[in-house]
Amino acid sequence: MSLDEAQDVRTPDAEPAVPAKNRGSGWAALRPLLLRMHFYAGLLVAPLIFLAAATGLLYAASWQAENIIYSDELTVARVGESVLPLSAQVDAAMDAAPEGQVVSVWPAPDTEATTRVIMESPGLPEGETLTVFVDPYTAEVRGQLATVGDALPLRAWLSEFHSSLQLGEFGRNYSELAASWMWVVALGGLALWLGRRRKRRSQLVLPDRKATGRRRTLSWHGAVGLWAVAGLVVLSATGLTWSKYAGENIGELQDRLGGATPAVSAQLGAGAGAGSDEHAGHTMPDGTQMAPPPAPTTDVGIDKAVDAARAAGVTEALRVTLPAEGKGYVVKEQDKLVPVHLDSVAVDPADARVMDELRFADYPVLAQMTRFGIDLHMGTTFGLVNQIALAALAVAVMFLVFWGYRMWWLRRPTKDRTLSVGRAPSRGAWRKLPVTVLLPVAAVTVLIGWFVPLLGISLVVFLAIDVLLGFVAGRRAEAAEGVA
Repeated sequence: MSLDEAQDVRTPDAEPAVPAKNRGSGWAALRPLLLRMHFYAGLLVAPLIFLAAATGLLYAASWQAENIIYSDELTVARVGESVLPLSAQVDAAMDAAPEGQVVSVWPAPDTEATTRVIMESPGLPEGETLTVFVDPYTAEVRGQLATVGDALPLRAWLSEFHSSLQLGEFGRNYSELAASWMWVVALGGLALWLGRRRKRRSQLVLPDRKATGRRRTLSWHGAVGLWAVAGLVVLSATGLTWSKYAGENIGELQDRLGGATPAVSAQLGAGAGAGSDEHAGHTMPDGTQMAPPPAPTTDVGIDKAVDAARAAGVTEALRVTLPAEGKGYVVKEQDKLVPVHLDSVAVDPADARVMDELRFADYPVLAQMTRFGIDLHMGTTFGLVNQIALAALAVAVMFLVFWGYRMWWLRRPTKDRTLSVGRAPSRGAWRKLPVTVLLPVAAVTVLIGWFVPLLGISLVVFLAIDVLLGFVAGRRAEAAEGVA
């Protein structure tokens, strides 16, 4: 990702211009167009990318901060000799928060952790639940917190700050714009850096310490960008899966390719092997929908349901969803560290029979890749190492943006004009492309712009601004010639 590599602009440290006779084919023809796009994209979108990196850095640090700030809730006072039944722990949570309705239970994943009892509670904003933290050895309630999924208040707030700057649906446009352009600017910068002539091969991967001025800044900018580009493309792609507009297109494409994430069926009466079809066995031959079966009159309880799941091989970092109308228990693994444990089963509350099983190994390949990509983006796949890598990428992005703007500043016409800025690469680069290159480039651009709507819309805006600036510059030149 970068802002400016306008080497063909005549400055003292610029590379020799490409001879005119070579400007009709291949890289020599494509480079000026890529350079101008790279310049404007970096110049106009870089502030959003910088914000995304800064807020992402805070989020990457939130995992460890969460363990420190909420240590009382997350850990037990003393490790006991035996764990109480989950039912007793749930009862303790219900006594502490009688207004709540228990929807799921996360048994303590290790000997020092508390059990989480998740409740729907009146008065909480949409999307939030009340989590009661219970000591599994004594049933002591260690605390209560409003949570979003597995995120405690600090991480939930930083997650929303990263995705929308706490501005709601409107704010999500910022992160989608940043994710839409980051891979474009990153790959464009990579192409420009690889296509640059250099005296030594080492200058491709390491900054040139002997360089000065703008060349020194460009050297750092390009070398760091080269090392970061793969991570930036992955972050951009996975970030788009959460976006509003591009995310819908990605989800639809994934479904069409058979890569939708499956779900275990907990529907009572559907029978084993029902897969993820939530409505199996509930449609009459004439197409009318049957009412769901009534809730079971007997319930073996959460402890026997968990025992049945463990006997079926679902054992790591469990999340137990309690039976709802017409459904049984769902017991899922949520251990996302490599190797992942994400198997799940559905258990009949009447007799603890396993009704359906779903193994992560049976997920479609696309669904597995999506799961890994999202967890990498969130910093869970490799734990602390993953979080450090994300923090390093965020810092790299912020420096890349800084170096890009610095190069723009260093290219201003004269140091005496302190408020001036560098010129943009020259216009008309697309006219120099042969038709055999121009048409495929235009077709791919239109296709990507349609699939990633905010990228397409902002690109049209950039082009409109560029045309307007060109028109104004032309009129000024004509006026100057008339005066002369």
